[in-house]
Amino acid sequence: MLSNPLSCALMCVSLPALLAAAPALAASYDTKSKIDSVIVYPDAASVSRVAEVDLPAGAHALVFRGLPMNIDPASLRVEGEADGKLQIGSVEARVAPAENPQVDTGVVEQLRRLRADRDVQQTRIETLDAKRKMIERYAQASPEKLGADASPLDIEKWSTAWDAVGTAIGKVNEDIRQARVDLRELDEKIKALEGSNRPNDARTRPLREVTVEVEAASALRGRLVLTYRIAGASWRPIYDAKLATDAKGGKAALELVRRAQVSQRTGEDWKDVSLSVSTVRVNRGIKAPDMQTQRLAFWEPPAIVMRNAPMSAARGGIAAAPVPAEPQQFSADVASAERRKVAAEETQASIEASAFEAAFRIPGRIDIQGDGAQRSLRIGSKSVDADVLIRATPAFDQTAYLDVSFVNNDEAPLLPGEISIQRDGIYVGRGQINLITQGETARLGFGADDKVKITRVPVRRKENEPTWLGSTKTETREFRTVVKNLHDFPVKVSIIDQIPISENSAIVIEQLPATTPPTDKIVEDKRGVMGWTFDLTPGASKEIKLAYRMKWPADRAVAFETVPNAPVQPLGGPTVR
Repeated sequence: MLSNPLSCALMCVSLPALLAAAPALAASYDTKSKIDSVIVYPDAASVSRVAEVDLPAGAHALVFRGLPMNIDPASLRVEGEADGKLQIGSVEARVAPAENPQVDTGVVEQLRRLRADRDVQQTRIETLDAKRKMIERYAQASPEKLGADASPLDIEKWSTAWDAVGTAIGKVNEDIRQARVDLRELDEKIKALEGSNRPNDARTRPLREVTVEVEAASALRGRLVLTYRIAGASWRPIYDAKLATDAKGGKAALELVRRAQVSQRTGEDWKDVSLSVSTVRVNRGIKAPDMQTQRLAFWEPPAIVMRNAPMSAARGGIAAAPVPAEPQQFSADVASAERRKVAAEETQASIEASAFEAAFRIPGRIDIQGDGAQRSLRIGSKSVDADVLIRATPAFDQTAYLDVSFVNNDEAPLLPGEISIQRDGIYVGRGQINLITQGETARLGFGADDKVKITRVPVRRKENEPTWLGSTKTETREFRTVVKNLHDFPVKVSIIDQIPISENSAIVIEQLPATTPPTDKIVEDKRGVMGWTFDLTPGASKEIKLAYRMKWPADRAVAFETVPNAPVQPLGGPTVR
């Protein structure tokens, strides 16, 4: 208890004063903001909103209203600057529930009357339509049944009957036409009133609002930047590869154009924003998955539990050894027309690269609507030194293809995406490009070369017939491939072929001396696949022979199987990637 009466009196006076002054210490302001810049990632986006504030001295709560629901609250960050001392405190995100808009009773009553009139008009049309059908049935009746007492109608009255039917059908058709016009006008009025009475979508769904606590040492003007990460936005790379060949020298120049296809359904439109696209995948994960201890044990069959067996019996069964799960993979300018013309130029982005990220900043300011429409933006282009090669796999296709390879010397990797192929200004086709990191070699196909002729024919196939039990069956195969250069310049050619492999000691495969020695005994780490690379002068040809022998027990049948191009699997474990 307080023994000092003066202290008690001071507390009684000061406490109500403090309580009365408390609301003024945190005045709430609705803050108008505008999206200023956006960084789009392959699986999300980072949005920065700018708000200009004019604050008196004291503590304030600045409220950013109408933000989309799919904002990540943990990503909210606030920065700012002012012409005086401004301290930024807490940042709070909450869900603003949907509003219940007041219904205009006058509009509701008018809609009720119009809908009732529409029902009346619809009933009138149905009645008139029934009347017209009845007149048509009367007109189709035979003349002998139209007179009194079903007696034939006098022939001199037929004309009068025709006129009566025609007049009746004409009148009912006009009544139906006018009724339909009235019905259409009622529908238009109802639609217009329903549109005016429909509440705004932004007010009928929950949104987020963010409150930022700030304190100004004195009256000041400042600028706050609210940044958040949001789902529903993405970009994907697309490429144009343009190859220009020299008709005489066989040389080629390759231009690789990068584009970004951006789309977003974040719940807000991006208008007049500074846009960048980044190679960072923010939802992929932040560290490698943990590797757990793996045990190899004898497999035991699972216990069979009868449906009506008691629970204790089920528990006493032998459990199957756990199967290790495969690790997850986190997912112009134009001059005078008479003098010269200058080709129009596409604007392209500037690159900002670091050790672990590359971002392309789009010049100027653009709009990206929030309806999911895809917008293509050029983000870079580069002429690269390319090596041209004629490549063929005649065992499957005796067509020579133009193959171009280059080293990616850009600061940014080439992300997986679709690529459009052009050769000497002609569209060749479309394909896919895999991830090509800095310093890695990429290879692109540029279509068939009809001036390099390739033929592959079987020369010999010999089989022995075993004569006794347990003998060995032998089969010998030999192929000849001929390549001819019909160009008037030399070309470099690569022929890819194969012999089968065996993983069973009872099946023996041997390459025969008649085989032309390959320049590459193993191509792209594929066992049994070999290659011959050579230069061909104009008009020259080259012959390649491939011969091998296969042996296996005569009492067993063999079959050729295609081995998928997958990494080797260790014993009992998941695929190594």
